[in-house]
Amino acid sequence: MVSSATALRIAILGVGRIGSTFAFQLAAVGGHDVTVIARPGSERLHQLQRDGAIVEAQGARANVTVAETLDEQVPYDLVIVTLLAHQVEPLLPAVHRSAAKSVQFMFNTFDPERLQQVIGEDRCTFGMPFVQALLSDDGRLSSTIGAGGQKTLMAQQRWVDVFNAAGLPAALESNMPLWLRCHTPLCVAFESVSIAGMRRGGGASWHEAMVLARGVHASFHLIESLGHTVYPTSKKVMARSPSAALAAILWTLSRVRSFREVLATGKAECNALVDAMAASATGTLPPTSIAKIAAMKPVPTA
Repeated sequence: MVSSATALRIAILGVGRIGSTFAFQLAAVGGHDVTVIARPGSERLHQLQRDGAIVEAQGARANVTVAETLDEQVPYDLVIVTLLAHQVEPLLPAVHRSAAKSVQFMFNTFDPERLQQVIGEDRCTFGMPFVQALLSDDGRLSSTIGAGGQKTLMAQQRWVDVFNAAGLPAALESNMPLWLRCHTPLCVAFESVSIAGMRRGGGASWHEAMVLARGVHASFHLIESLGHTVYPTSKKVMARSPSAALAAILWTLSRVRSFREVLATGKAECNALVDAMAASATGTLPPTSIAKIAAMKPVPTA
């Protein structure tokens, strides 16, 4: 744990599974002064106000300050935004006006440059969380950190060091904006195939997996058409692989129960990201390719 002299003031916007995990570790293990900000009137806010802490399923507590709005006058060392891209828009003006020294967006986005423009490149940074977590109905946290050697990716070494010291394995990614843009098609595919698997009670169909695989390939082509390189190498390999090979991966993952349960909650995010990619494709890709991207949206439940 850091000393009080080196403890940071950190605010976390969004206290769902990921935000709660970050808050617990940064407060309880890292020793930082953590404020969590939940949506006004939400059940999660009421749970946090009741407990005055992030509480794990086994009863361990990490005391945090609970708020329903970001205090724009507080010069937080770091504001971590774990909301989803389609949820953050109404909060951007307050984050822009705030005295925060650094703002780290931790979600999938197809247009990271826009966030940099709104917040300012000097304060804006990005990351991608890799932790597995669930919240019970009464707000208790169950999290798995570092499973299979997974590390949260971040654009700045300072925050990598802070996270590692708090028991949150992290690694530096030098081109985080491009990484996020290229991860968006896979995020959509993983969430959509998980939703399909949950709907069927055991896994997506081969047809559903193929539709998603074709959509991923069309999305990678869109990224290249916009003047970017598919990045990193692993995604470039996927972009060049046959659709059937990618479909096989998605079909198989949809049959892993833990994978489905974690990602099947992302329907709103999935739809918003598909809309963002399709909008970017207008005037860039032929209608048939845009249709393949649009087809990645989860099929409505009957």
